[in-house]
Amino acid sequence: MRTFRALLAGLSLLLVPASAGAEDFPARQIRLIVPFPAGGPSDIIARVIGQRMSEIAKQPVIIDNRGGQGGVLGTDALSKSKPDGYTIALSSAGALAISPTMENVAYDPLKDLQAITLVAKVPEMLVVANDVPAKNMAELVALAKAKPGKLNFASSGPGSLPHLAGELLKLTAKIDIVHVPYRGAAPAVNDLLGQQVQMVFLDLPILLPQIQSGGVRAIALGAPKRAPTAMDVPTTTEVGLPDVQAENWYGFVAPAGTPAPIVEKLSQIATEAMRDAAVKEKLAVQGAELIGDSPEHFHAFMESEITRWAKVIKDAGVAVEK
Repeated sequence: MRTFRALLAGLSLLLVPASAGAEDFPARQIRLIVPFPAGGPSDIIARVIGQRMSEIAKQPVIIDNRGGQGGVLGTDALSKSKPDGYTIALSSAGALAISPTMENVAYDPLKDLQAITLVAKVPEMLVVANDVPAKNMAELVALAKAKPGKLNFASSGPGSLPHLAGELLKLTAKIDIVHVPYRGAAPAVNDLLGQQVQMVFLDLPILLPQIQSGGVRAIALGAPKRAPTAMDVPTTTEVGLPDVQAENWYGFVAPAGTPAPIVEKLSQIATEAMRDAAVKEKLAVQGAELIGDSPEHFHAFMESEITRWAKVIKDAGVAVEK
């Protein structure tokens, strides 16, 4: 009799609809991989949104910092995780749209990862050192054309978004400026303040304190609209270079093969968290514009970004490790 009852129980489990798992999801804690060290912009975004997601889902969202290789290592770890919705990651433009073209990575972002939602965009700001005699983009371009190969632009590293933003400026404005890579944003900013380099593109929140203190001069914002925290700085479109769009972005992804109903549930939880007024207020300080779109839209966005930056890499002749 016990054997017969066990058999019936097993059969009943097999007959449960596939959507039942999504209805009960999440039934335990969710691990959120952040492919960068604690304390950085992506970590702050993940913790603020993750806390609200915990409240909405009524299950803990545990942050797992897996820094290394510009976000590639943590993103790769996600791609190898069980596709059940209980492990997701907040990855970035670098790991999802740039590194797959620049270097040998073990994952294909469009095949090995499942898009959940685009979380946030953080615009890149172009600033110059105070000794550069250019007060705006027109004067900077004229100066660079008058002194080809004499002006340097810093970046947070080869193949980083700030590097490619500088290359995009070179291509679009048809100027000859020299790339000087650094190991991260902090040393690049230090040398800009010391007037060892002439300009840099970096995430707005990194540069804002230096702009406000007068340590550097803002030239333009690589975004479609002005930033609320720097309303006096024009966009690249306003200064005549509409193709120089450079925004860092972050999105939630899951391993490929995660059931569609669970992906949709995760997307709903995340977008609800991003609509929270307190979450918006906390992340506005970070210069982050919260998005919250569908998995399908985010997948298409990733695809377009991969194509866009691959063209910049090719046209600029940026060295790739392939």
